[in-house]
Amino acid sequence: MIFTATLVSIAQARPQDIVSWKEGQILVKPRANVSQKKFKQILKRKGGKSLGKLRKLNIHVVEVPVNAESAVARALSKNRNIAFAEKDRLVQMAEVIPDDPRFADAWHLSTVQAPAAWDVAKANGVTIAVLDSGVDSLHPDLGIKLLPGWNSVSGNTNTEDIAGHGTMVAGTAAAATNNGRGVAGIAWHASILPVRVSNSGTGAAYTSDIANGLTWAADNGADVANISYQVSTSSTVISAAKYMRGKGGLVVVAGGNNGRDTGLNDNPALIVASATSPEDVLADFSNYGDNIDVAAPGVDILTTTLGGGYDFVAGTSFASPATAGVVALIMGINPSLSPDEVESILEQSADDLVAGVDWHPYYGHGRINAAAAVQMTLDIGGVPADYEAPSLSIHSPFNNNTVSRVVPVDITAQDNVGVTEVALYANGQLIGVDYSAPYQVDWDTTHVSDGPAILTARAYDAAGNEGYSNEVTVLVENAPVDSLDSVPPTVNIINPKNGDTVSRTVTIDVKAYDDVELSRVELYIDGQLMASSVNGALTYDWNTRKLGNGIHVIEAVASDAAGNIAKLPVELTVGKNATNDSGSKGNGKGKK
Repeated sequence: MIFTATLVSIAQARPQDIVSWKEGQILVKPRANVSQKKFKQILKRKGGKSLGKLRKLNIHVVEVPVNAESAVARALSKNRNIAFAEKDRLVQMAEVIPDDPRFADAWHLSTVQAPAAWDVAKANGVTIAVLDSGVDSLHPDLGIKLLPGWNSVSGNTNTEDIAGHGTMVAGTAAAATNNGRGVAGIAWHASILPVRVSNSGTGAAYTSDIANGLTWAADNGADVANISYQVSTSSTVISAAKYMRGKGGLVVVAGGNNGRDTGLNDNPALIVASATSPEDVLADFSNYGDNIDVAAPGVDILTTTLGGGYDFVAGTSFASPATAGVVALIMGINPSLSPDEVESILEQSADDLVAGVDWHPYYGHGRINAAAAVQMTLDIGGVPADYEAPSLSIHSPFNNNTVSRVVPVDITAQDNVGVTEVALYANGQLIGVDYSAPYQVDWDTTHVSDGPAILTARAYDAAGNEGYSNEVTVLVENAPVDSLDSVPPTVNIINPKNGDTVSRTVTIDVKAYDDVELSRVELYIDGQLMASSVNGALTYDWNTRKLGNGIHVIEAVASDAAGNIAKLPVELTVGKNATNDSGSKGNGKGKK
């Protein structure tokens, strides 16, 4: 059972009546070896009852008597069968409401050297989850960046901004940039995954809803999650952050705006950001202490606002998404980096604001530097991700040409990095593939009916980007041929290539064509049938993690209705223990 908490209304409450946790409810995690029956008995003795678990976490939402939340949580925490018990706290957004006049530009972008970073990195292909009050989907600098999101309070897809805070946060991290309007976000091309964790007009959220939203984001493509709330003390949120880190993602959170030393220790599951001013010193409202990992600009930050506007805002709420934006730039250059490696780059590239000190309770490892982070990623072997598809065209035969017998089809193809293969199609059926320029595929027109035929081509680069050619319509005119089908199908393994070294999960793409009627396509791995299809395309995700290193053979087999068979074997080397050349594996969080 997945439990989603509902925010109690506090809008009309008198100050002395405001409760900073969910009444009649606590969060409890039993130890791994505790049976369900035993756990139920433990709760019953304390007057508690499990209402279900948070999604993907062994943390129970436990109903307790109203006004007994603290007492029951304390009592359960002392039980050796309980990992932790805590109140389901209501956390406020880590925001300082600004009263500053509008400035002429966004000072924070030049301070973190974002323009220099943008020369080579724009966070292409990276998804930033914004766990907040929602995001304004109609904002001209945000709407085109949004992916379908989730409301963890209501359990639906309503992610419109209820308080305005999430729209400001999203713009700081990844507003649309270089589009002739509004403001610039640090992660130019990153997608925004809105996760609404509050249904309150104040934006306040329960830790259970934040944890549910975080595990959902981890399961739905988020590479980095931003939580502009002070949640560093919540064991529940930390458990969800560990879940996301286990799936390869990072979680950035706000340090808080109480202007004090939090007294908290460093937490390896979170990247905690303090806020700096235009003078590059700690903002007077920013928290500090041993839990701070980095600092980022958080005063007079020009960003997007609810209703399509722009304004200056302040708070660690905005230092956090600025940090998440730099994390996205690093990930965009080298998606294969582990979470520890990304965090290490973020921290090692930060600017020391106190001379001779590698770590400081105000600034952690330093104030973030986007350009230095990008350069460090490149220096250890990263390359800017390639998202540009090849361009190509069929330049022979020409439109409306009459063709017969075997026709050489000439194709030109270009790419910003390099074309790996060009495939020719006639009436949507694969004819053949050429792997080197000049690209030419022979088309035997005796295997198609006389009349109009449409030729198209596709080109691929090493990053998997696919480009499409123009359509060329020709007229096929051949003398009648023997109706007996003695020609076997054509079968190709598009990916991977013969001799490749592979690891982890490999997507195998097989394409087959027959001049009369294709009957079946089969995929074998080391002689074992793994997948089959009755059409000309077959895709199979091959998990190599449990295989031994060495040579393995994949074979594609195509048969037609007349019983003709074509086979294509490919030898691959599985190297599951291969690592990238990225240096230290540590998370870089040791304090000095």
